[in-house]
Amino acid sequence: MGCFVSTQKDAGGVRRRPSNIGEVAVFFQDSSHGCPGGTDFDKARRKAATQHGGSTAADLLQALEDYLPVLLGLVKDGSKLEDKLQFVWVNQEDEAEETAMSNAWYEILSVLHLMAILCFSEANLLLLPKTSSDGYQPKVSEENRRASIDIFLKAAGYLDCAIRHVLPRIPPELRKDLPIDLAEGVLKAFRMQALGQSIDIQLGLAIDSPKATLAVKRRLACEMVKCWQQAQDSIADLSLPDGWGRKHRLFVQWKCCEAKAAAYYYHGLILDEGNTEKSHGMAVAALQAAEEFLKESKRASEAFNATAPLSRSVPLWGSMKYLSEKIPKDSCSKVRINKDLYSNNERVLDTAPNLPDFAVALKPDDYQLPRWIHHGMIREATDSNRRLWSAGTSRSPHCVLLHLGVMRCQRES
Repeated sequence: MGCFVSTQKDAGGVRRRPSNIGEVAVFFQDSSHGCPGGTDFDKARRKAATQHGGSTAADLLQALEDYLPVLLGLVKDGSKLEDKLQFVWVNQEDEAEETAMSNAWYEILSVLHLMAILCFSEANLLLLPKTSSDGYQPKVSEENRRASIDIFLKAAGYLDCAIRHVLPRIPPELRKDLPIDLAEGVLKAFRMQALGQSIDIQLGLAIDSPKATLAVKRRLACEMVKCWQQAQDSIADLSLPDGWGRKHRLFVQWKCCEAKAAAYYYHGLILDEGNTEKSHGMAVAALQAAEEFLKESKRASEAFNATAPLSRSVPLWGSMKYLSEKIPKDSCSKVRINKDLYSNNERVLDTAPNLPDFAVALKPDDYQLPRWIHHGMIREATDSNRRLWSAGTSRSPHCVLLHLGVMRCQRES
């Protein structure tokens, strides 16, 4: 979703779909297209960013953090403003261009969603391979990888809070009218994406470490499968339209296949350490499954990039750079060795063995909603800057409330 605070007539604020979004390491909806320039909210947002020393995603994230206490003041027990202001947001995955609701919990949910998307955007920039000073292939630095894990866990914390503490506060009659962008399944899929991509980075770091055992790598890969499978299950029954919705589904499919390729590969290597014909046959079956999932992931990646808005995959790095080379080579080698050792091995190659079941060790950050600001302070914001109200608060309350958040951080600084 993207923020939208004036009518199309006032600001020309129609949903704009980019034709090409460039290289993608992390999937997220292009929320920036929902914030039409020139509105009072846009000015207040820039002012909030300036207050924090810049205009990056991190600055906007902080501005939204300052905005939340104001919104929470609207839903405090006894407040009469919870359903008095109408909030309008532009959708990205939903077929409807925008969704308007007179409910402050809807606005809180939308803000938490946007905060998570901003984190994904920041992680995507960190995970785009850069050409190294030594002139070799582009790569992602270890510093950027580790920083991305922190950012992903922060995003997962925002989404976890939204799912567990905010979504249930929206009345059932309004929840059914939420856009697909804010459907519980979509929020859960993004939460599991954040965990899945974090574990993928951990696996890449383990591959680079001579101290990491096969068992450690297999566990990480199996945990990654669980994350992406849960993401896939979360959106399986949702009607995601073409465009961002179809692209979201394909990204999850792509990453789920990559995770299974990694898990079956390491499972096969461990099974191959056994001394029986059965264990060797199961190892071959696992490695062949890994190779098939690797091929399927490439097809899903191509379909993802070909789906509008068009995109490009980043050069391979981390776990998939290593595995894309090792899986075909080791699978072929083990099949040949197995045939040399055993004459009757077709029977054990029919079905891939089950993967071990590991609980996901990585958890979202424990994000807590901030303390609320009493809604009576809104009158103070009105008196201090009446210009923000001139656009008409019935359509654009974001600008006034965010401005109040700016005033709050000015007092505290």
